[in-house]
Amino acid sequence: MLVVDCDPQANATAGLGINPESVQKNMYDVFMSRVDGFPQVTMTGIIRQTASGVDCAPSNLDLVGAEPYLYGIASRAEVLRDALLPVKDKYDLILIDTPPSMGQFVINGLFAADRIIVTLDSGSFALNGIGPLFTIFSDMKQDLGKDVRADMAILSRWGEADDKTGPLPAAGTQEKGDFISRLLAVFSPRPAPTEEEIAKGKEHEQERERLAEMLGATEKKFPLVYAVPYSPEIYEAQQKGMPISHVSPDCTAGKEYKKIADEVMKWTA
Repeated sequence: MLVVDCDPQANATAGLGINPESVQKNMYDVFMSRVDGFPQVTMTGIIRQTASGVDCAPSNLDLVGAEPYLYGIASRAEVLRDALLPVKDKYDLILIDTPPSMGQFVINGLFAADRIIVTLDSGSFALNGIGPLFTIFSDMKQDLGKDVRADMAILSRWGEADDKTGPLPAAGTQEKGDFISRLLAVFSPRPAPTEEEIAKGKEHEQERERLAEMLGATEKKFPLVYAVPYSPEIYEAQQKGMPISHVSPDCTAGKEYKKIADEVMKWTA
């Protein structure tokens, strides 16, 4: 598998254990190879192996400087697709990571891809970006003849806010070995909730309703939707520079990503 990092933030690069500042050649050089006067750097020349067994075409902040040059290239939407041709048959799966903001790197990723996965977080404004994205899909078909459609949406960190304002502990919830406390919990009436507890309960219910509405709206626009629950193990995996499948596959997020991976692998059959 190859991960192609087309995001100047280089999160995919760092997430695979590569320090973005340590790479001498990266996706910046690949894109700039199509600009007159710049050295020719191929995809093969920048790919690095990682400890996870996943190859990576790394990025770093320099990639920001390439985008203005792309607007001066007649076939600017095809740069990434053409760059991948020499390595396309070497991998069963190539994953292209694009920036969250619209621009030439997103268009290049869409043009090069056979399938498209849209990632959304569970924030209140996540759905606002779907409209402009579908507009780009339509424009690409009209201007470039590329029929672009999203195959899957992933709602990440699902329920993160919900977990932080989670339900109050049920009456009688005590440590397993605290026998006296458990007896008191059984025979003592639960005290009336405080105003703060009532307010938190209302916030918790409102958040549940918002997430349900968001899920319903997303399911109307995408053929497949996966909600990946918030899990601190994800951040642990990022710090270690390894996929969640290598660090904590049995955590709640790891299990959901396994389902997603299984679905994606069906596309390669």
